[in-house]
Amino acid sequence: MLRRRVVAVVALAVLAVGRAAAHGGSLAQDIREPLTIPTWLFLSTGGAAVGASFLLASFVTDRALIDAIHDWRRAVAVPARRAAVASLRVLGIAGVVLVVVVGYLGPTDASSNAAILLVWVGWWAGLSMSAYLVGNSWPALNPWRTVAELVPSLDLRYPDRLGTWPSVFGLLALVYLEVVSPLAENASLLATTVLAYSAVTLAGAVLFGPSTWFGQVDPPSRVFRYYGRVAPVSADDDGLTLRLPGTALSERRLVDGRDEVAFVLALLWVTTFDGFVSTPAWRGLAGPFVGLGIPPLGVYLLALLLGFGLFWSLYLLAARLSRSTAETFLTPAALAARFAPPLLAIVAGYHFAHYLDYFLGLAPSLLQTLAAPLTARSTVLVLSIPGWFGGVSMASIIVGHLLAIWVAHAAAYDLFPGRLQAIRSQYPFIAVMVVYTMTSLWVISQPDIPLPYL
Repeated sequence: MLRRRVVAVVALAVLAVGRAAAHGGSLAQDIREPLTIPTWLFLSTGGAAVGASFLLASFVTDRALIDAIHDWRRAVAVPARRAAVASLRVLGIAGVVLVVVVGYLGPTDASSNAAILLVWVGWWAGLSMSAYLVGNSWPALNPWRTVAELVPSLDLRYPDRLGTWPSVFGLLALVYLEVVSPLAENASLLATTVLAYSAVTLAGAVLFGPSTWFGQVDPPSRVFRYYGRVAPVSADDDGLTLRLPGTALSERRLVDGRDEVAFVLALLWVTTFDGFVSTPAWRGLAGPFVGLGIPPLGVYLLALLLGFGLFWSLYLLAARLSRSTAETFLTPAALAARFAPPLLAIVAGYHFAHYLDYFLGLAPSLLQTLAAPLTARSTVLVLSIPGWFGGVSMASIIVGHLLAIWVAHAAAYDLFPGRLQAIRSQYPFIAVMVVYTMTSLWVISQPDIPLPYL
């Protein structure tokens, strides 16, 4: 009976999610429409799916089984590994050169400009999805790291007090710029932004060394590294390692410190912020502030920072409550760090839901424009995605949450000696996941409108 109820809950949640409109300004192919399902129903079923998955996971109490699942891996040798890495590095540098050249000299129409399509469709959507679906190839593709490793660095001491905070605020700044500026429509502005980012990144890598800069400061590198922990494939000096998807998220010290917890929460929040600012609710909320004379850009910035603070505060509250429910001497900071990695599975699920249809629909346009990047085209190829295919994207949200629940369950059993203690420690974090789920489902359910006041 319980099994049938759980299946029904998950099915309702999948049906209730709706289609998400991906980023890309004038490139967007999907328009989000309001759902016909009552709001209370899809919100409650989405939250219930998370709660039910926790209930099922709590029945798995065999530590040997949990360890066997998370410790399973297979090594795979890669023939001509050095040649493959070298090819990826050349490809990455060529990609940046193409974006800059085509951004300034290519077609002005966004839908036929290879620079815009390469950045938003190829990199922001396609490469990001490959990072958590297959494995993280960004360390080899990263053109700025390739160049930085060829240039002598000063290897100045990076201030320990800064930690990874620059990457936290760097991520928020990049997403803010993406939302409020016409980067997906103005190719020359995109090329200028890439050049500015290149100057800052290369200067930082020369001052502090590539390992420090791309390990601590650079936001995209951290995003791809965290996405790669969700994937079933990881790379090292010996080749590739296969393991079950998401099991790398349960490793100790993957997230270490308040600053790294903040980055995970920032990554989770910006996926919600992207959709929230294109809803009628945001227009109604921002209207009074704009009416008071506050510049719209300031209102968007205020919402970005306050929303991040709210998500982060809610999670830290859960960490403090977990210390009480588990009756442990571990600090809230230690609990927050240990249970933060499962949230990355949720982020991956949301990203996949937002960008799958978008990537598949515009991939032919990308390939067509790359064949002749400086040629203006009156029409470009766009793949028509059938409506039923959206169910694949919708299901990814539920799958992401199910994976997050399991990883949190494994982390709890690794952290606590008692079975009941391990289960009770998860209560506040599961409650927070339910809140995050219902918030995101609510955003997705809203009709999609142009960004107001911009």
